[in-house]
Amino acid sequence: MIEISAEGAGRAVEVGARNHLPTTLPVLPLRESVPLPETLTPLAIGQERSIQLVNDVLAGDRMLIMVASTNPELETPGPDDLYQVGVVGSVARMLKIPDGTLRILVQGGQRVRIAKWLGDTPYLKAEVEELPDVLVESTELTALTRNVQETFSQIVEQVPYLPEELQLAVANVDEPSTLSHLIAGSLRLPLEEKQALLEEVDVGRRLRRLAEALARELEVISIGSEIQSQVQSEIDKGQREYVLRQQLKAIQEELGEFDESAEEARELREQLDAIALPEDVRKQVDRELRRLEQLPPQAAEHGVIRGWLEWIASLPWGTSTQDDLDLRHAREVLDADHYDIEQVKDRILEFLAVRKLWAMRESGPPTPRGSILCFAGPPGVGKTSLGRSIARALGRGFERISAGGVRDEAEIRGHRRTYIGAMPGTIVRALRDAGSDNPLFMIDEIDKMGADFRGDPSSAMLEVLDPEQNATFRDHYLDVPFDLSKVMFICTANDVDRIPGPLRDRMEVIQLAGYTEDEKLQIAKRYLVPRQIERNGLKKSWLAIGDRALRRVIADYTREAGVRQLERTIGTLCRKVARDIAEADGSTKPTRRTIAPDDVRAMLGRARVHSEARRRTAAPGVATGLAWTPVGGDVLFIEASATPGSGKLLLTGQLGDVMKESAQAALTWVKAHTHEIAPLLEDAWFADHDVHVHVPAGATPKDGPSAGITMATALASLIAGRCVREDVAMTGEITLTGQVLPIGGLKEKALAAQRNDVKTVIAPALNEPDVEDIPEHLRKRLRFVWVSEIREVLDAALQHAD
Repeated sequence: MIEISAEGAGRAVEVGARNHLPTTLPVLPLRESVPLPETLTPLAIGQERSIQLVNDVLAGDRMLIMVASTNPELETPGPDDLYQVGVVGSVARMLKIPDGTLRILVQGGQRVRIAKWLGDTPYLKAEVEELPDVLVESTELTALTRNVQETFSQIVEQVPYLPEELQLAVANVDEPSTLSHLIAGSLRLPLEEKQALLEEVDVGRRLRRLAEALARELEVISIGSEIQSQVQSEIDKGQREYVLRQQLKAIQEELGEFDESAEEARELREQLDAIALPEDVRKQVDRELRRLEQLPPQAAEHGVIRGWLEWIASLPWGTSTQDDLDLRHAREVLDADHYDIEQVKDRILEFLAVRKLWAMRESGPPTPRGSILCFAGPPGVGKTSLGRSIARALGRGFERISAGGVRDEAEIRGHRRTYIGAMPGTIVRALRDAGSDNPLFMIDEIDKMGADFRGDPSSAMLEVLDPEQNATFRDHYLDVPFDLSKVMFICTANDVDRIPGPLRDRMEVIQLAGYTEDEKLQIAKRYLVPRQIERNGLKKSWLAIGDRALRRVIADYTREAGVRQLERTIGTLCRKVARDIAEADGSTKPTRRTIAPDDVRAMLGRARVHSEARRRTAAPGVATGLAWTPVGGDVLFIEASATPGSGKLLLTGQLGDVMKESAQAALTWVKAHTHEIAPLLEDAWFADHDVHVHVPAGATPKDGPSAGITMATALASLIAGRCVREDVAMTGEITLTGQVLPIGGLKEKALAAQRNDVKTVIAPALNEPDVEDIPEHLRKRLRFVWVSEIREVLDAALQHAD
């Protein structure tokens, strides 16, 4: 509750002889106001002790002391909470209000200082001493007086809360002290500044302080007037344009002269005015709107400008969707859509967790500048569907952009408006379709972009994906910046090595190697079979495919890293059953049919894939290698044969330079260690024979640093006359000294070994830590032999001599 509040400053009065000053007077604290000598001050009295004080002084000599509070927030200030300088006042008039409060009018007298506090019950009392003015007549004092009068007159003319009569009253006051009190009481000065004026006894210094305050107030008023004038001018201009447009519209309707072009321009203006465009974009839009309104519809440029404005109006400027950053919900979505791949799911959850922490921060960038995720792996392992799951978990819009085969830079950045039929690029079109500025863009097959005379689209994609550049992405057609920093980009690729280096450097690659047989079985049971049953018009109660039947399909009909062919084969089984049901009598309800392993052969025909390791390695000179390909791991049979000749090496099978070098190194090592491998071989055997190394499937190019030990094993098997074990496959590179070098893609190669019934995998010892990437159930089925040199490979791979 406010104890004392000033309701306004009164006008100055003529002060005659001063009243006799008692030594002890009651003290009335004031909140948010400072009393001044020789002024009338209206006050509102609310607290009980203040009401009692007023009643007591009215019964006596009507005199009291008014003192300002140092802390206006205090309801009941004490002696320590009041200034020491105040004003003696005489209650001139009192009015009681029905709500119990009092309204009094106090005539200010002389300035006093509190010498001693005498008590605070029932109200404050104190001994006071007078502080008279110190007045030194001088030319400077006269100049200060006139300056204050002139400045105050200018303020009165510009400030509405000061009456014009005050200007006349100030002009008629010649006494400097009275003038300073009158002006200080009229201005809305800060409490501390007004108290400082009260405490200043030197009239000259008081006028100087007051002159500074008036000059500051006049400058503030001047700046405020300029701002008000500018705002009013803009408002008046907008209102004038609106009125004129409405009048023009009414005139055209009255005359029946409806201008379709003008109506289109008006609708576009209304659409664009309702969009919160950035300032630089707004300027260009306004300029083009004015041009559109001035151009006749027959002008060629009219359609170009209208199309550009329509594209601007269709983009989601400042329209965002709210991210759902509940990690538990995201985990449920990922588990519901994808089986296993725990490492990939964990990385996605980490990615979302970082965004959640950024969203929780009170300051900093609105979105994190994290790396772009790139899912790399063979076809059919779920790269695109993972992106859909992330979008669903976040609650964002999902847009898929296919980059495969894109060779024209304009597909990304768009064509300039000067070309006939120009359109924005695929990024801007996807933003329009998404309807928000923070969708999830899935850029598929980014490793299959090309380049020709029309430009390099990978360089244009670099501007899209780079967090340091995409905040001001410019499409050539729009030619205005659009902020892509809120968009979440996820790319997919089969072969990361084909992505240009600068573009790959912006991405964080997450490998999806493929699935084991057990994982494929679970994926088929949980996702593929129910989906194909629904897509082929069946019901779950009509068809069931047993686990053994699914394993037969996986092993004999779909040897692949992913599950795309597996789903197509399951779809074939569903269509067979759908046909049987459709050909049956429709009057009877279909009975449940369970497909067994024998039914698979009857419905799908003979097996499509077979394990060739036993047949291919039945003779010496053939070794089974493991290779990585963009479509997953695969087995590679390397054959070596010898014919009479002069010691030449013949290589066939579409081998790349790396594999040719591996063959040369393998042959050199075998020649140097002939007696260790085949003690009975003649010394001149290599000089009298040509060696032919062949890798079948010659139409498929092959290259990579992982076939060295396989070639050396094939050559050693040839000269030793010992076959390679049928259940053994190997991977690793060889040096001239026989060392085995590490390789990449061990998980993909292990999956290929399982698909081809290989039981033992020979791999470099330096790759032993990579075995943790292989699922545990697959590790239990495969036996890994870790080797450091080629002799260990031969001991593990070659059959013992009879």
